[in-house]
Amino acid sequence: MNVRDSEHIIAELRDKESYVLTDNPKDADLILINTCSVREKPVHKLFSEIGHYHKKKKKGAKIGVCGCTASHLGEEIFKRAPHVSFVLGARNVSKISKAVNTERYLDIDIDYDESAFAFKDFRNNIYKAYVNISIGCDKQCTYCIVPHTRGEELSIPPELIINEARKAAKNGAKEIFLLGQNVNNYGRRFSGSLNHNIDFPELLNRISEIEEVERIRFTSPHPLHMDDKFIDVFVKNPKVCKSMHMPLQSGSTKILTQMKRGYSKEWFLNRALKLRELLPDVSISTDIIIGFPGETQEDFEDTMDVVRQVKFEQIFAFKYSPRPLTKAAEFPNQIDSKVGSARLQELQDVQDEILDEISKNKLNKIYDVYIEEIRSSGLLAGRSDNNALVQVEGDASLLGKTVKVKITNPKRLALYGEIIF
Repeated sequence: MNVRDSEHIIAELRDKESYVLTDNPKDADLILINTCSVREKPVHKLFSEIGHYHKKKKKGAKIGVCGCTASHLGEEIFKRAPHVSFVLGARNVSKISKAVNTERYLDIDIDYDESAFAFKDFRNNIYKAYVNISIGCDKQCTYCIVPHTRGEELSIPPELIINEARKAAKNGAKEIFLLGQNVNNYGRRFSGSLNHNIDFPELLNRISEIEEVERIRFTSPHPLHMDDKFIDVFVKNPKVCKSMHMPLQSGSTKILTQMKRGYSKEWFLNRALKLRELLPDVSISTDIIIGFPGETQEDFEDTMDVVRQVKFEQIFAFKYSPRPLTKAAEFPNQIDSKVGSARLQELQDVQDEILDEISKNKLNKIYDVYIEEIRSSGLLAGRSDNNALVQVEGDASLLGKTVKVKITNPKRLALYGEIIF
């Protein structure tokens, strides 16, 4: 989402203000820092980054802070870093032109509706197109600051999404990556009086009708909304890539209830194992929070049980970080940091064992890989249908093409292979 927000900002500045990109901060007339506030560490990093660029920038250059931390801290950013020129919240990306032309501009309105704004076009990678399908979040997870920084959930009108996907595909993006806080809740609410009779499975089917689109990915679906209709389209639509990000957060039904996630351990396992049954090669990734307030050893073991049963191909695991404006930050039974660290290490050790087992089973397998970039090593890199990162030798003529690759050296985080035609 932040990548796509940054692309929107660049597109607007290029079109309306005649800015061009530079990799050298000393040449820049404008330095933008686009921020995240989901965890505490990036917030702390923001001010060191501001100081770093303030020392490097040329005289008269502006520094702007955008994104979720901008929404969260607002005026405080000016107080702590008076050399910042403007602060633009995550729900106000379309106002970037006004921001750069207004002294000490501040706009952190989380109720602002950008759902029907037609942004100008810019993409970091022409072979893959990120497309927003919704903004904001209506969930009230007790650990999460996002509803306070991105506002209520609104679905973007389907014709805008379809047109953007069609345009990107005609310009070379054969893979469309749909973005939203809860993508499979798409269609719940549109802005104003708009009423579109469409849900996420139907949106997937409509995008797949675009001839030039070969692959469709999305993130993140919410386990609560993973009904049979959604799973059926995911399994049967050949253009929908067979990788699923399912944010578990905890394997304990008690903790899930305290998190206000809306589902149980049993529901999550039912959905994940159903996917494994219907699609043996499906890749499932997840998010896990360790050390949530009140997490007992038994609760942690419930999480480990889900990890061992599902055998996730990728886990984004973090120790619980209290966030302002969230209910969990006020819970009395906070977990000792050392306990959280020990549990996180145990989880990572078990996951490493699972990944070693998974990677061994990929030796000599053949995947259809969509080549989308050249790495600094000189190797071509792309993704298989089930989202495995694959690297091979080749030249730039293969960018934007799908090739068959035989895996010769599987690693935990990447697969290395050779192209077979």
